[in-house]
Amino acid sequence: MITRVVLALALTVPPVMTPSDAGASPCPVAVPERTACGFLEVPERRDAPGRTIKVGYAVHTSTAKNRRPDPVVYMSGGPASASMQLTGFLSQMFPDRDVVAVEQRGNRYSQPVLGCPETAEALLGQLRRPTADAAAAAGQCRARLQEQGVDLRGYNTKEIAADVVALRQKLGYESWNLFGVSYSTRVMVDVAAADPKGTRSVVLDSYLPESVNWYDDAARNLADSATRLGIKDAFDAAVARLNAKPAQVTTTDPILGRAFQARISGDDLATIMAEALHEADVAAVAPAMVGALAEGHDELLQPLADAVGGGLVSHEFGLYHAVQCQDEVPFNTFTPKPRLFTVNVDKAVCDAWQLPKAQPVNATTKAPVYVVGGQYDPTTPARTSKPAAEALPDARFEEFPGASHAVFLSSACGRRKILEFVNDPAKPTASPCRDDDTAAVRPGDLHVTGAPYQISKSPWLAAPFALFALVSLIQLVAGALKGRALGAFGGLSGVAFAGLVGQSVYALAGRNETALAVGVPSVVTVYTWIAAASAVLTAAALLRHRRWPQIAAAVIGAGFLVWWFTWFL
Repeated sequence: MITRVVLALALTVPPVMTPSDAGASPCPVAVPERTACGFLEVPERRDAPGRTIKVGYAVHTSTAKNRRPDPVVYMSGGPASASMQLTGFLSQMFPDRDVVAVEQRGNRYSQPVLGCPETAEALLGQLRRPTADAAAAAGQCRARLQEQGVDLRGYNTKEIAADVVALRQKLGYESWNLFGVSYSTRVMVDVAAADPKGTRSVVLDSYLPESVNWYDDAARNLADSATRLGIKDAFDAAVARLNAKPAQVTTTDPILGRAFQARISGDDLATIMAEALHEADVAAVAPAMVGALAEGHDELLQPLADAVGGGLVSHEFGLYHAVQCQDEVPFNTFTPKPRLFTVNVDKAVCDAWQLPKAQPVNATTKAPVYVVGGQYDPTTPARTSKPAAEALPDARFEEFPGASHAVFLSSACGRRKILEFVNDPAKPTASPCRDDDTAAVRPGDLHVTGAPYQISKSPWLAAPFALFALVSLIQLVAGALKGRALGAFGGLSGVAFAGLVGQSVYALAGRNETALAVGVPSVVTVYTWIAAASAVLTAAALLRHRRWPQIAAAVIGAGFLVWWFTWFL
């Protein structure tokens, strides 16, 4: 009897992936043990068989004793965001299931890679004056890809979904649980419709339904997020101020690797914030940041400008635009003309490429579906994702307070509830997550300054603070050993100041590290009086003992206060 049970279990559990049976290749990113990477060979165009391409994937095999037979298959959004780097994160989220991270065809871990630095530079060029010609850049990129034999018509949502179905068949799983986020929620709905027997459940995080015209909704979505955050008036004021007088910010071109002077207008700020608010930490600090920008604190534009470059190198823009030009842009009106430069560049690229308009699929699924959304999401708000979820036959929707785009990355409660759903799709979800605002940073919580961000980029800029703390410590010890009360108390005050400032900054970083791009806790300004007291006591000690240690301590203390007031604060 026991032998028959063991044999039955062995036959129902998918085989453990090994480099030999996975057709494995070295994993291009760090992955946990028992993870095999490989390629799925597929037609570039299933409607015109001929050339084949390779789709990258990673399979992590669970070591849990109660390992379940149906894995979770995950794809990132974008389009053109990579997936494999989340294999370890997902394996911890689903410890008793295999995890399959599948790339989109044409992405950086697939072959060929549809990189398009020309259009990435055109996007960055929107912060230069004169701006780059996006249409000309798109033409250069397409010509280069065509020379490599790439047919852009094969890179669309329908083909990407077919790749996922083919991967399940290759790996031999009888069924699995689909997990998509943002753009890939469209892919996973198509997969579920095309492969109903292979779909046990579907998780759609930040659902982008096919029925939504994202470009036409972009401005409203941003305005709605600003309203929800309570920053609409301040945001409008900051945009108007910078449109009247754009700011000049020095940042780095991530492609060319050299600095350039960015000109940031109010509409540029709106474009950058529409992307930045995807992050829950940014949404949490937005009231303080936007309020300060409205008051003229242009130093806060530095981290935003630097973030633009990082966003440009996170996507393969050839793939991104191939998908958008077939599956999204043709369904939008672009009237009135959008103020977001990303929207206008995308349209210019698609006008130049003239790819065929995809046929609407209107896919649906009878599998259980759990749709999750973030309260502050500027791209896939509940206004559009909730009705789309309700239109699915067996779906439930939940909005998570304090979250933004990609709930599972920022919300522990969201991850827990997704796991509960996948474990038992038929069981109603537990009580709603409480409104966890521990990451929230309100305007009064911060003293606005760009110094912490500058120090994070160049730690040597904190040398005056470190030197003051070190000298204070030496002064405290020396004064105590030699019975010099004034010197000892001066050193004690300096050490106390450094400790209190360090503790306050550390606590803020623990709540929301992004807040340090806006400033430091307001209480730090109160601690400044302790540093001033240290300098006064040190000066008084100098009057009694005019020796070089006291002179050095007094000079360093005075110099620190000048640095603190004129640069840091």
